[in-house]
Amino acid sequence: MAEILVQRAASPDEFTRLTAITWINEFVKLGGDQLVPYYADILGAILPCISDKEEKIRVVARETNEELRAIKADPAEAFDVGAILSIARRQLRSEWEATRIEALHWISTLLNRHRAEVLCFLNDIFDTLLKALSDSSDEVVLLVLDIHACIAQDPLHFRQLVVSLVHNFRVDHSLLERRGALIIRRLCVLLDAERVYRELSTILEGEADLDFACIMVQALNLILLTSSELSELRELLKQSLVNAAGKDLFVSLYASWCHSPMAIISLCLLAQTYQHASAVIQSLVEEDINVKFLVQLDKLVRLLETPIFAYLRLQLLEPGRYIWLLKLLYGLLMLLPQQSAAFKILQTRLKTVPSYSFSGDQLKRASSGNPHTQILHHSGSQITEDGDISQDNGNLQNGINFASRLQQFEQMQQQHRMLAKSQAQLRNSSSSLLKEGQKAETRRPPTSDTSRPPSRSSRKGPGQLQL
Repeated sequence: MAEILVQRAASPDEFTRLTAITWINEFVKLGGDQLVPYYADILGAILPCISDKEEKIRVVARETNEELRAIKADPAEAFDVGAILSIARRQLRSEWEATRIEALHWISTLLNRHRAEVLCFLNDIFDTLLKALSDSSDEVVLLVLDIHACIAQDPLHFRQLVVSLVHNFRVDHSLLERRGALIIRRLCVLLDAERVYRELSTILEGEADLDFACIMVQALNLILLTSSELSELRELLKQSLVNAAGKDLFVSLYASWCHSPMAIISLCLLAQTYQHASAVIQSLVEEDINVKFLVQLDKLVRLLETPIFAYLRLQLLEPGRYIWLLKLLYGLLMLLPQQSAAFKILQTRLKTVPSYSFSGDQLKRASSGNPHTQILHHSGSQITEDGDISQDNGNLQNGINFASRLQQFEQMQQQHRMLAKSQAQLRNSSSSLLKEGQKAETRRPPTSDTSRPPSRSSRKGPGQLQL
């Protein structure tokens, strides 16, 4: 009987569908656990009806769906978890959003009740769940991320999730543009922001596709600078010169942030390593300062005016203590075109810096590049920007080797320059081949038709000129 009703629930006739789904509803209420062998078949009939064009059918289908979900069946009692997952996976390809949402609710329910059994079928559903991240519905994407986060509680599955996400972003840049921020921010809430960013940084550090790595790092950097979900991560980075946790995070992110000069400078601004950021600017060469670089610089200058960097603007009230910050900002100003809006914004900000706290010695030390020029004050300690903390009871080393970090950045940028150069040569050679082909086509003599008799005008008589 159940099999017949399941078939009739897919009937093109509206009355037949309503009758079948109503009978199924009564069967579920009365039969309960006795219907466990037909669980998957019934679910396969209910989920499409949830999006039926007829409201009566939708109402009964939703009620039946809830009744079915309330039955707590045991896999040891002929409850087939794999069959239910197969039905849910198939319905994730439905054109109707309501059906896709309910399919995800079923996967989530099974994961919470029978985690071990669901993980046995992970290979069957993982790719489908990844593809669902491209769904047009925000609600669907958020539910998919909740499921991924639940699966990724295990370290092995966490690594698999992040690697797969990076792969999807690499093969589909539009996914990164449309959904990247939503996906990363949500995962940071569900799986701990520091853990997510450390794993992403580790993967991107060894990324073979340098262009993609640069784009990805810029996206992650923008999320880091702007998202409220990552406020704790920003606070930890601000302590990079003070405690080991902040230092470890700074060093961990630095390795992959090297793919983008603006990302590195932004990271240094968060970590308040202003002298190192100034050194990064000084290390840039002509090839680095291109249109893409200036676009990123424009974004950074505008971000400097947001509440995120309020602490930095307040430090400008004491330029004598933060001389390297001032030098860094002037360095950014010198890289901007004078007619750009970003130049005017930053110039206006720098004009408000008071000059009363400057001293000649400070300016000399800053211009000479003395690494101990800038001194930050924190809890009674003096923190020099190269990571040394001087206290009354002795010296503590924070352990950031900025010279080594700068060398790491320069090596990565050299790889990007070599790639850009090879790409330019390839474009030039392709263009040259195309032009040579066009020239050869124009030089080719016209084909003469010897079988055609000469025209009257081409015949020359005695004493006649051929015109």
